[in-house]
Amino acid sequence: MSAVEAIPVTVLGGYLGAGKTTLVNHLLREANGLRIAVLVNDFGELPIDADLIEAEEDSVLSIAGGCICCSYGSDLMATLQSLHVHPSRPQHVLIEASGVALPKPIADSVGLLPTLQLDGIVVLTDADTVLARAGDPYLGDTIERQLNDADLVILNKVDLVGDEKLAAVHGWLDELRPALKCIESVHARVPKAALLSAVEDPAVQIAASSGSPHVHYQSLLLSCDEVADAHAFAACLARPELGLLRVKGFIEDVNGCIHRIQVVGHRGKAEPITTPPRTVGKLVAIGLAQRMDIAGVAACDGVAGVLMRSDD
Repeated sequence: MSAVEAIPVTVLGGYLGAGKTTLVNHLLREANGLRIAVLVNDFGELPIDADLIEAEEDSVLSIAGGCICCSYGSDLMATLQSLHVHPSRPQHVLIEASGVALPKPIADSVGLLPTLQLDGIVVLTDADTVLARAGDPYLGDTIERQLNDADLVILNKVDLVGDEKLAAVHGWLDELRPALKCIESVHARVPKAALLSAVEDPAVQIAASSGSPHVHYQSLLLSCDEVADAHAFAACLARPELGLLRVKGFIEDVNGCIHRIQVVGHRGKAEPITTPPRTVGKLVAIGLAQRMDIAGVAACDGVAGVLMRSDD
């Protein structure tokens, strides 16, 4: 199965109270027709907003807009395998890990199934409590390991702290993971285009968010006529100094092979595919407006032999 056909999966981690429930409900409200499957250990651990639920049957909640929420209990693999043949086959899967779980083993399980494609690991943390929690002798190691597993970190509840404490949190995160991509948020409001690769047109989704907290994000449409080294190109776009949170698109190399380019935080990869996508030679890059190094992004063409231009 090609990377185009596989269902992308995001693993969502973070300690209890960081904002995972709020983020999931936000993504479901902002789905706009995107079929998202949310997998949780138990419905009681992740209360979906009541007004989003259309029906409940056994271990499945039907959510408005074609989304579902499944309780996988102790058999995550069986639940994941069933999604590919589900009557409402999801376009993206979100696995919510418990507050004490490490997201990487879950992500490794996703990699065992050819019907799924790991999209990334997103870990939430709470700007108001993370320093205290990290110093807890019982919780600290788990929190640090969760953060070390992350491709992207959402630093939530930044409205509850002052500038001095926020700077201290960022300093601690920089020491823990110097190249970590970190997104600040209030009420876990992050545009789904920055988190989910299944969004059909991230540039439009970001632009449509003007007038909301999402105006702090910027999307860049790149045109690539040809690439000599797709893997070097993806690795270049993932460099932390460029300030990119996500890049997605398809390019053709000098040998005529089409690659799927996917960057999530520090994770950059290029995968050859066999099923032709609708559009080749266009990539959407998303980053924080004040931190995106557009000149640096353009310089990646020299690294990989790309003839690239910005259409933004």
